[in-house]
Amino acid sequence: MNLAELRPLLQPMIAQRWRDDLLPQLIEYVKVPAKSPAFDASWSAHGYLQSVVQSAALWAKSQEGLGGAQVLQGMQLEVIALPGPKGELTPCIFFDIPATGGLGAQDTIMFYGHLDKQPEMVGWREELGPWKPVVQDGKLYGRGSADDGYAIYSALTSLAALDAQGIRRPRCVGLIETCEESGSPDLPAYLAALAPRLGNVKLVVGLDSGCANYDQLWVTTSLRGLIGGTLSVEILNEGVHSGMASGLVPSSFRIVRQLLNRIDDVTNGEVLPAAFRAEIPQERIEQAHQAGAILGDAVWKHFPWVGCDHTPAGHAHAPKHSMPTTTDPVEGILQRTWRAALSVTGAAGFPQPDEAGNVLRPRSCFKLSLRLPPSVDGPWASKELKRILEADPPYNARVQFKSDHGASGWNAPPTAPWLTQLLEASSQSVFNKPSAAIGEGGTIPFMNMLGKQFPEAQFLITGVLGPQSNAHGPNEFLHLSYAEKLTEVVAQVVAGLGAQTTHID
Repeated sequence: MNLAELRPLLQPMIAQRWRDDLLPQLIEYVKVPAKSPAFDASWSAHGYLQSVVQSAALWAKSQEGLGGAQVLQGMQLEVIALPGPKGELTPCIFFDIPATGGLGAQDTIMFYGHLDKQPEMVGWREELGPWKPVVQDGKLYGRGSADDGYAIYSALTSLAALDAQGIRRPRCVGLIETCEESGSPDLPAYLAALAPRLGNVKLVVGLDSGCANYDQLWVTTSLRGLIGGTLSVEILNEGVHSGMASGLVPSSFRIVRQLLNRIDDVTNGEVLPAAFRAEIPQERIEQAHQAGAILGDAVWKHFPWVGCDHTPAGHAHAPKHSMPTTTDPVEGILQRTWRAALSVTGAAGFPQPDEAGNVLRPRSCFKLSLRLPPSVDGPWASKELKRILEADPPYNARVQFKSDHGASGWNAPPTAPWLTQLLEASSQSVFNKPSAAIGEGGTIPFMNMLGKQFPEAQFLITGVLGPQSNAHGPNEFLHLSYAEKLTEVVAQVVAGLGAQTTHID
């Protein structure tokens, strides 16, 4: 099949659906503060996760027969909420759509996405907000549509476009969860319950990743793991006059600094314990060189550096701005995709600056986030982090590290030649540019879980989180034209796999 010949058939319907249907749906989705359970302990009572799940499910069921074309016929779609030890688990959507064109049901394509969101974050531009959808310059601003509420809408639109044109495709199933931003703690239960219904998963399509530019298809080949938790240090029972005690009583903040120095080098951020390091596979190094050649300084320049107004370097009025750990594109890619990195993402025990007196605080508390190389086991690393931080506390302070859920990363299996050909052809067809591969610094626990369950499956992990999209941060946006084109790419890949499938019922 020549995928270029498919574009005139698929593109008009996909473009129309994005303009008239998907965008209005996502605008409504942005309005709902459907925060992941880690950021909303009362998620069940609030009902926001249930609301976005029900909205997506109702929309999905309405796709059958739209526009007079027979699409998604026989689709079974369920909203499932399994029982858990403390009540119902977070809800998920499962859909199962029969193959078309007489193809058999033994091989399946599995789609993945999630509908839960990160918390608000401060720093949004005045006209924007996390729950305030704004369409501006071809972007939908607001929390969650790019990460990754669009996934179920894009996936089913790609399949509907194929069905409307009578293009045969394999059986497709999908799992859309609502606790991904919390590390997917409920996902193993759903995978175990649904495993008999998934069939032989030949291809996994995950739409929760990123793109290094908006000019071509980017395929994610690895994802870092993530561990973290809350580190607290107590040295006094109550605050005391700093003039009377400082110099004799050690600062709880200084003790925290000592403990964090066990984890990384303060001068360059290099993570020190061998437990959190891993050898980078040669294939990933080669891919980093290829991606670095495409992106150049864009690897680091797209971040919002302090003092940067994008005046060309060397210009008489070019300001000095903050800089990355490296300006080498290849090293920059490896730093953010295959090397561990420690971040402090929250703090407690500190008064606001205008309320801070001359008091030596009794306690300091920090939220830690440690990204891990894709091949390091997350749960084991989480235990090791706790051991390192709590061992031999300075000044015999009370040190406690409360670990969060540890998530392992993922390293893709070798890409099969048939998938390589489809990815290249679809990128050329839609973008008129070759596809490219790159690792991502974020974590999708589902990939590691599914990789273990279906070791023979191939993976198309991709997404819309490109330059300045700022997932998890302020001013997050969905690049609408790229999302539309990515929907086309997925449709072409599914069609290509359908054309290669020989078993007919």
